Amino acid sequence: MSMGSEPRFLQSRWIRLGVAGLVLGTGPLLLAVAISYLMGDRNPNPVGPGILALLTFWPSILLVLIGVIVTIFRKIRFARSND
Repeated sequence: MSMGSEPRFLQSRWIRLGVAGLVLGTGPLLLAVAISYLMGDRNPNPVGPGILALLTFWPSILLVLIGVIVTIFRKIRFARSND
């Protein structure tokens, strides 16, 4: 992030890590459920992807929230420095 520009949400490392964790953690579970639905299996049992989603969902959400808060504080600080 350049010092002269206003901070943006997707430039935050926290948010990028959180979104990556969310996609990589819950993606396999969603893929397993979608494949089982398309194959006609009405009772899927994706234990491994479910545990992965369980372990990565809330930490990823926390990282995104931290990124949003840090970006908002940086925006406020940027606005004050330009006044």
